Amino acid sequence: MQHNLVETILGAVVLAVAVAFFGWAYGQSTAGDPGGYELVARFERIDGLEVGADVKIAGIKVGRVLSQEVDPATYRAKVRFSVKAGLEIPADSTAAVASAGLLSGKYLSLVPGGEDRMLKPGEELTFTQSSVNLEDLIGRFIFSGQGGQGGGKAPGP
Repeated sequence: MQHNLVETILGAVVLAVAVAFFGWAYGQSTAGDPGGYELVARFERIDGLEVGADVKIAGIKVGRVLSQEVDPATYRAKVRFSVKAGLEIPADSTAAVASAGLLSGKYLSLVPGGEDRMLKPGEELTFTQSSVNLEDLIGRFIFSGQGGQGGGKAPGP
């Protein structure tokens, strides 16, 4: 009887610690409402940019991607993202889909402009740079190197 009581109490303690850890981890993550305000940007392509991806300025996280959809009128990708409160973005800023590394995911990089007018919540950044497709780049590099080889024939006398 004593042995079962100790096991039950120990199990309850382990469960309580696990619940506390998950609560702390959720509070530290951006899974909930990030706060701040929303902006919009449109791109030709956003390969690899996922909902929940970071939004960064100068490499520092300032928000996250909230949603993405295809604009039925222009067939461009429409990305809604958040920027933390108190951080104003100039109207002539640029949004670019950037790669975090060779094998890692993508994030939205904001490069602030120099205009005095700041974007208001819900407004759209007009200057954007689409995602670079790594496979296309590698293919162009490989095939451009073979084009000038002359088909593998030996040079004439």
